[in-house]
Amino acid sequence: MKRTDNFEERRGHLKNLTDDELKGRFWELAEEIVEPLVDLAKKNTTPSIERSVLLRMGFSSIEAKAIVEGVMDRGLMGKGAGHVVYKVAQENNIGIREAGLELIDGKHWDTIKDLFQGGVK
Repeated sequence: MKRTDNFEERRGHLKNLTDDELKGRFWELAEEIVEPLVDLAKKNTTPSIERSVLLRMGFSSIEAKAIVEGVMDRGLMGKGAGHVVYKVAQENNIGIREAGLELIDGKHWDTIKDLFQGGVK
């Protein structure tokens, strides 16, 4: 039985490839398709994702919500709420939890904003 479509034409660039070369081509194309999604995930976040990160850092949901709101209010969402807490802890030589609680109390916001705007990563 002969196919009436253009299958032979369309597979022309693939027919001389070995199985390993076909597998390589498949993964190359799969990576090309997924790359924009990975890029979006790296460059974008949401309040719920940031709260989730903070929950895993040991904060309660109420504490995480307050920290994320502070991060959003100051335009630091792109840096990540967990990263902000970590930077406060690092800069002040205190623990992660203590840093987060101090952020909730309104401390360190000016210094952390300056650190991130000054190009410190």
